[in-house]
Amino acid sequence: MFMNIASLLNLGGPDMIIIFGIVLLLFGAKKLPELAKGLGQAVREFSKAKDEVEREINRPPAPEPAKLEEHRTDVETSGHDSHTRVV
Repeated sequence: MFMNIASLLNLGGPDMIIIFGIVLLLFGAKKLPELAKGLGQAVREFSKAKDEVEREINRPPAPEPAKLEEHRTDVETSGHDSHTRVV
């Protein structure tokens, strides 16, 4: 479902025209393309981040790597060093 900012805030045509006029007065006609470009980039980055989060949530979990079993030899060790001779 596609929802834009105007429908989210319940803004109609006349409201948007008034807001656009105020922005035009505040920033001037020369700054509007720069503002629109920055806004477009911000929306694009937000969309990319949102899509990435959705992919992470919806992807199946990665299989766990097989655990390596320790291969031990059953050598009985005593408290003595193998090179030490007990007399």
